[in-house]
Amino acid sequence: MPFRPVTPEKLSTAVTRQIEKLILRGILRPGERLPPERELAERLGVSRPSLRQAVADLSAKGLLTSRAGSGIFVADVLGNAFSDALIRLFAEHDEAVFDYIAFRRDLEGLAAERAAARASDTDLRVIQTLLDKMERAHLRPDADIEARLDAEFHLSIIEASHNVIMLHMMRSMFQLLREGVFYNRQIMFRQHSTRHMLLDQHRAINAALQARDPAAARAAVEAHLGFVEVALADHNKATANEAIAQQRFEHEKGR
Repeated sequence: MPFRPVTPEKLSTAVTRQIEKLILRGILRPGERLPPERELAERLGVSRPSLRQAVADLSAKGLLTSRAGSGIFVADVLGNAFSDALIRLFAEHDEAVFDYIAFRRDLEGLAAERAAARASDTDLRVIQTLLDKMERAHLRPDADIEARLDAEFHLSIIEASHNVIMLHMMRSMFQLLREGVFYNRQIMFRQHSTRHMLLDQHRAINAALQARDPAAARAAVEAHLGFVEVALADHNKATANEAIAQQRFEHEKGR
């Protein structure tokens, strides 16, 4: 017979499973600090020894890490997606930049399509809130803030697609983007006309999502990333032309 005795789950095991799910679903993020032990135990409704056992189990699995005098943090598990050698290779070749954008266009287009169909009302409120922040940031130009909000907006769409594999893969990819491995995101927000066009593109993405139109959401994301690709190619060409012009100028000065 296939039946086995039912055994009650240990409290520490239940805590472990809850925290694992929060990390898996991207709710607890790498580097995020957990509440102090007493507060967390009260929130979970368990004893402190049960919580300590769960933290020990999660630490052994590499999901949590302790910092002396600072507390318990979600481990930085995103850096494991690519080897250091491959990351250096990405950073040293322009080919990787445009392959990265093409990859994002495909994956984020799919994520937007899924989000338009599957996002909860709260997911859509998160996306709308981030667009509202982008609108406010646009009034006070700051390339750092605009680039950060841009990444958060795109990641919120991936979160709303409710595919945990896609979520963690794309978070890893965005971490490399934040570190400047592919290109300097701030470049896109330094030109006045480009800033306006980027904001309009994000408005179009949000409008399609709020309307729950999967085809329009995908098309808006693909159009946006197509624009990014062309803008970066133009920037690279202009940079190369300026380097040549500088050589000519130095040569003329020396004649």
